[in-house]
Amino acid sequence: MSGETTRQELFQYVIRLGDNALINGQRLAEWCGRGPFVEEDIAMTNIALDLVGRARMLLTYAGEVEGAGRTEDDLAYFRNEREFRNFQIMELPVGDFAFTTARQFFVDAYDYFYYRALQHSVDSTLAGIAAKTLKECEYHLRHSAEWMLRLGDGTEQSHAKISTAVAELMPFTYELFDADGIDRAMQANQIGVDLNTVEALWNEKVNNVLDEATLERPELKYTRSGGRQGLHSEHIGYLLAEMQSLQRAMPGQDW
Repeated sequence: MSGETTRQELFQYVIRLGDNALINGQRLAEWCGRGPFVEEDIAMTNIALDLVGRARMLLTYAGEVEGAGRTEDDLAYFRNEREFRNFQIMELPVGDFAFTTARQFFVDAYDYFYYRALQHSVDSTLAGIAAKTLKECEYHLRHSAEWMLRLGDGTEQSHAKISTAVAELMPFTYELFDADGIDRAMQANQIGVDLNTVEALWNEKVNNVLDEATLERPELKYTRSGGRQGLHSEHIGYLLAEMQSLQRAMPGQDW
């Protein structure tokens, strides 16, 4: 694999990680001021800030790898929806609290095992980002898993709502482990992670929590994917319009 090909693949690999954190953080931030009670409102807002902070580190590094002079702000605010490479599960509307909880649990479990493995990357920058963010990932997973238990083994209504959310979101989790050429190239170069290992650990954690929460894991009748190729749901356009509006109206401003 040539050096130029490696650089292009590394850029795509890093931009995917950055986009996942950015879009998930933007969605979760929509709960600010709308949480079910004050402590949880603050908790979700802080988690959103963690995700945006992670996105900043990754998008900054992506710009350096690309070598075209683009900054983290350029990559966040001046790409269109087909240029974003996040998983589709990240861009889905927040829905109710049960939907957000289930989404965060699935994603938090993925992030935790993914970044734990990424600590061992031969790319020192990615390894450093992974090590820095892992403690946050651990807290995020503990937080969302506890809420899965509260809702699943709570009232009849909370159980019904979280069950519906799990069923709606499970088809989108397939994409998390659908390795493509970039994933395989990064793994072969000891930069990326082994998604098969991450998937096994993810399944074990998800199954254990669902069992304890008295929730059934639905069988996949269909799957959703394409986000890493720039194929998104209609929802991302509205998300980006809100997220990018100020910077596009007044480009280059500092505040």
